[in-house]
Amino acid sequence: MRILLISFIFLAGFWTCTTSEKSRIENLPAATGKPGDLILILDSVQWKGELGHELRKIFKAEVPGLPREEPLFDVIYVYPRKGYTLLTQIRNLVFVFTLDQQTSGSKIMKENFTEETLDRIRMDSSFFLVTSKDEYSRGQEVMYLFSDTQENLIKKLRQNGKRIQDYFNAVEKKRLNAALEKSTTTRGITEALRKEFDFEIKLPFGFKVADKQQDFVWLRLMDNRVDKNIFISWKPYESEYQLLPDSLIHWRNEIARKYLFDDPDNPESYVVTETSVPFKPLKATQVNFNNRFAMEMRWLWKTNNNSMGGPFISYGLVDNEQQRIYYIEGFCFSPGKDQRETIREFEAILWSFKSSVSKGKP
Repeated sequence: MRILLISFIFLAGFWTCTTSEKSRIENLPAATGKPGDLILILDSVQWKGELGHELRKIFKAEVPGLPREEPLFDVIYVYPRKGYTLLTQIRNLVFVFTLDQQTSGSKIMKENFTEETLDRIRMDSSFFLVTSKDEYSRGQEVMYLFSDTQENLIKKLRQNGKRIQDYFNAVEKKRLNAALEKSTTTRGITEALRKEFDFEIKLPFGFKVADKQQDFVWLRLMDNRVDKNIFISWKPYESEYQLLPDSLIHWRNEIARKYLFDDPDNPESYVVTETSVPFKPLKATQVNFNNRFAMEMRWLWKTNNNSMGGPFISYGLVDNEQQRIYYIEGFCFSPGKDQRETIREFEAILWSFKSSVSKGKP
């Protein structure tokens, strides 16, 4: 709540609207750009220097668990100008400035802020980040990064880089979740899974049930660009050691060898975890998954006969009500194409998973 209050106070000087905030937003154009696009506005001297280097480390960091290097965001640098162009209607927008810079670009940035706000930046070293929504377009997220000196802002970026990344990752996931909520074509699948297995998952248009067993469900979407796969498996919960990465990978390989094949007529085409690619280690993270402890894993897969391969993201979690442990995963096959946004989409889909739904549990 504190950051939202600060945003409201901070942005009060930006707008002299006579209509309500709701009407203002409704009259804005819709945000443009592809998922992962991000506009970064700051002075060119700072962009080319140490500050720009720190910003690129944050926003262009490599996405873990992909076979090729891909950045977290597609960053577009923009020099600050009066009367911003259509580029400021992009879905993610970041303004950066420091008060010790006297270049023309920095002066333009500072003109957009009240003297009261500039005084607070000078006096309060903890005040370096503000977020806002729907400034130039509907559905847009805006972040301001600032400090009294460039040196101090760089320190703040080094301390809070993960927080900044997580903010925009959460924003993109929220947009995907909103699209999932609107999807009606796959509600029949969601309902069928709820009735038969007492869990549910929300799916985008195009997904179909590829296989269903007493302990396994495979959901798949195939088109000419990408083969998207989601599977869910479950078994009795016996020990917290089942949630360790090694245990989950072992279980994953058992599931895949039993049920997942490139060619069902070729028993050697089963899916395995790819562990031999140099410099592509398993990324395992403990997360709070809708108020449940879970282990998130990002890594690579391939078929045993090396005919296919790609990245996956997965979660292992426990339903104490059912005394089940679940393994849920999204993996894709799209050779030669970027896969960051597919994995981001899988993350949003997997986080819609709920078990014990007949009893109203999360």
